Amino acid sequence: MNRYAGAESSWPIRRWVTLVAVVEAILLLAALAGGGISIANLNSARSLLLDQTGPQLLQANALAQSLLNQETGIRGYLLTGQRDFLQPYIDGRQAQTDAVEALRQLGATPGTEAGNDLEAVLRSAKAWQDVAAAPDQAGTGGPSPVLADRGKTLFDQVRAGLSTLNAHLSVARDTGRTALDRASGVLTASLAVIAALVVILFVLLFLGLRRTITRPITRLAEEVRVVSDDDLHHPVLGTGPRELVKLGADVEAMRRRIVDEVSALERAHALLDLRTQALERSNSDLEQFAYVASHDLQEPLRKVTSFCQLLERRYKGQLDERGEQYIDFAVDGAKRMQSLINDLLAFSRVGRHTAEPVVLDSGRLLDQALANLGTAIEETGARVERGELPEVRGEASLLTAVLQNLVNNALKFHADEPPVVRVEAERDGGQWLFSVTDNGIGIEEQYADRIFVIFQRLHSRTAYGGTGIGLAMCRKIIEHHGGRIWLDTAHPGGSRFRFTLPVVSTVDAGPESRNEDA
Repeated sequence: MNRYAGAESSWPIRRWVTLVAVVEAILLLAALAGGGISIANLNSARSLLLDQTGPQLLQANALAQSLLNQETGIRGYLLTGQRDFLQPYIDGRQAQTDAVEALRQLGATPGTEAGNDLEAVLRSAKAWQDVAAAPDQAGTGGPSPVLADRGKTLFDQVRAGLSTLNAHLSVARDTGRTALDRASGVLTASLAVIAALVVILFVLLFLGLRRTITRPITRLAEEVRVVSDDDLHHPVLGTGPRELVKLGADVEAMRRRIVDEVSALERAHALLDLRTQALERSNSDLEQFAYVASHDLQEPLRKVTSFCQLLERRYKGQLDERGEQYIDFAVDGAKRMQSLINDLLAFSRVGRHTAEPVVLDSGRLLDQALANLGTAIEETGARVERGELPEVRGEASLLTAVLQNLVNNALKFHADEPPVVRVEAERDGGQWLFSVTDNGIGIEEQYADRIFVIFQRLHSRTAYGGTGIGLAMCRKIIEHHGGRIWLDTAHPGGSRFRFTLPVVSTVDAGPESRNEDA
């Protein structure tokens, strides 16, 4: 069965996002286009008003002023005959030329309303100038009040033309202002529409994402939370976009796999409980065996040893050499069997019958171990050196046994010269690293692991005594205390055993946890 079957009929998130992005892009482009058109209309209206109609009106006023100056100067000359009155007329002609040229440049060309009005004004002005300015021309006679009256009549036509020009330009200016105000209003409305559209788009985007993505994710998270809290058998179903449906299917598949694994784990726990019960029965039998070995089995050994020794004392000198040798073999075998039983009992007790661990001074533990080995140290002429030894947490008897076994091995497997043993420790992160180094015969690297296996011996029993349990017991004790022990194969000459013990915390090192009698 396809676990993604429900996802085939739903849109993926990418398609939803693409659709929303396309719709938003179209609407925003339309709004921007409308805003661009509004800005273009505003610029056109502003340009027409400020760059054409307004300057035309100013130049028309300048033209009217120049013609009025001309009329004033000519009229004064015609009435008084003084030529000084002609200067305003001369200046006015130049101003008229400048104003007309400026109006032409601003668009008052023939065919336009302003151009036609300007042509009418210029025709009336020329008709007036031909009559009023005639006395100023050579051979036309002097000034005359009659000409002044006739010029006034003609200039009234000029005034009428100027009024028409100004009126039309004023209407054009008012029309331009109206168009500018309209374009400004349209632009403001466009910007408001764009702003509203952006807000609406964001609201729609928020609501769409919430409906298509956020809600399905929240619903899926709630179902996963139900499973993780208390109901592992609650099915998880994804809804919404295709990716979330697939995610829900993946989570459901993972839930089913976890259910299967939990079921298998429960079966394994049940089997483990059965085996634990069997192990407890086996441990009980082992404890019973230890009791028998420590009492019932050692009693016959003690009798064998005692009676063999009695035979040796009573019939000493009466037996031949071979008979006495047989008795020695019997006594030695019984003693070794007794020693082996005691070592096996000590090995089996490690980790089973434990006392409450306390903080111990490892230097005092070494003192106790050396005191136990006093005879061997004196016989071998050994020298034991020590560095600064820290406080550790554990059982005094077990840790003393570790130090005693390691130092005893150094004394036992020494070379021709007297043994020199050095015991020291250094901090290594959260552990103390202990080293026991000697100048003995050493151990080959290939036997570095074998020596920690119970009953494994590298030498014959006649060459070196012992039961082959000491290093195995050291490993069991150190691992019981949370450390590890190994042979440092990189050490040249002699042997170096290293083992670690956890550093005592500040709380553990308090006076209430310290064993001063260790």
